[in-house]
Amino acid sequence: MKTKFFATIVILLAILFALPTYSALAAKPIVLGCPLSTAFLYGWDAERGIKLAVEEINAKGGVTLGGEKRPFKVEVIDTRDLEPGVPVSEALLAVEKLILDKKSDFILGGPVRSEAALAAMPLLSKYKKVSILSTGVLTPKYHALVAKQYDKYKYCFRIHGEAKQLVGEMFANFTALKEKYGFNNLFIIAQDVAHARGAAKVMNKVALKKGWNVTGLEIYPTGASDFSMGLLKAKKTKSEIINIWMDMPESAILLKQWYDMKLPALPFGSTLAAAEQPGFWKATEGKGEYTLCNVVNAGNAPSNATPWTMKFYNAYAKRWNVEPEGLGSSSSYMAVYVLRDAIERANTLNSDKVVSELEKTDVMGVYGRLRFNPKSHQVIPSLDPEEGAVGTILQWQAGKRIVVFPKSIATGTIKLPPWMMK
Repeated sequence: MKTKFFATIVILLAILFALPTYSALAAKPIVLGCPLSTAFLYGWDAERGIKLAVEEINAKGGVTLGGEKRPFKVEVIDTRDLEPGVPVSEALLAVEKLILDKKSDFILGGPVRSEAALAAMPLLSKYKKVSILSTGVLTPKYHALVAKQYDKYKYCFRIHGEAKQLVGEMFANFTALKEKYGFNNLFIIAQDVAHARGAAKVMNKVALKKGWNVTGLEIYPTGASDFSMGLLKAKKTKSEIINIWMDMPESAILLKQWYDMKLPALPFGSTLAAAEQPGFWKATEGKGEYTLCNVVNAGNAPSNATPWTMKFYNAYAKRWNVEPEGLGSSSSYMAVYVLRDAIERANTLNSDKVVSELEKTDVMGVYGRLRFNPKSHQVIPSLDPEEGAVGTILQWQAGKRIVVFPKSIATGTIKLPPWMMK
């Protein structure tokens, strides 16, 4: 009997020591609080990106901290901040609940709407919670506030591009179209939200300075479902490009109306949520052909920006049964890896020390070399993935998302619809 007993003990010990992630699973998790508008693209794609990275990191043992391996744990609360009519206070309640009730060590992802993210900054300061925005928020005011009031807002970082960067990328393409086809008339359509209104005004101002004829500026409320009046104005004014700033799903209706009208103006979205998604072609019954949109960072559409780009792209598609879908996919994924890197270098969860290490971040990721401006905590952009975070503008061509900008990662060139070639 004793022999059998000792044999059983030996077997049990052997099983325990054979489990490589045992200590990590037993260790106290590092909680990532994610305030996301989960019913909308920029919420669910961020959640998927974050969870994919966490699963990969935990599968390898977790985060090395204080001589042990600790797993990440994801806590998501729906902020509803992309829903029409929902007050900013809903997002603030979600952030505070993640901090106080869910005991989040860090905040990742959102809030997603610019107004909500700006309103949450004092909360993050109050609780000294390091936050990395990775989706939605495009307003330049976010990183400008960090730079202006560093001591108060130093816990706030953003790892994806912002509106001024997008404006620059758009005009690089507009200039190329002007030189090639003689385009000169620009019509602007924007959603009635902070980042879109602000960006539309900037586009208008910059266009006029660059010699463009701005033929109109139309603002539509969130949830609008008929854009025919604006499109008719664009047609009557002989506009050649329609610049669109919209993160609402109803933007698909705008593009179907554009196609049905055979409007001789190229739809060029700076932010255009509906067209970013892989299912856009099917949803519009092919009427999304020729639509262009900026998906902000490489990896949200297929390209070979870095060796990691398609590795992420394929892993996301395999895990979620859909290709990376929009603005928040690759940036949310990378936010987890960048945070892990900073925690391990700091060897602590102390917010001030993690902030210091995040400021020293210099890693090659899915969309290029990732570094933060140490004063504003905005990710540093570039047209070259070897030098900074690279954006992506794609065009729908024959049912596929073709990257057309920047040239360093492009897989094709911009095409015009046949009714514009007459």
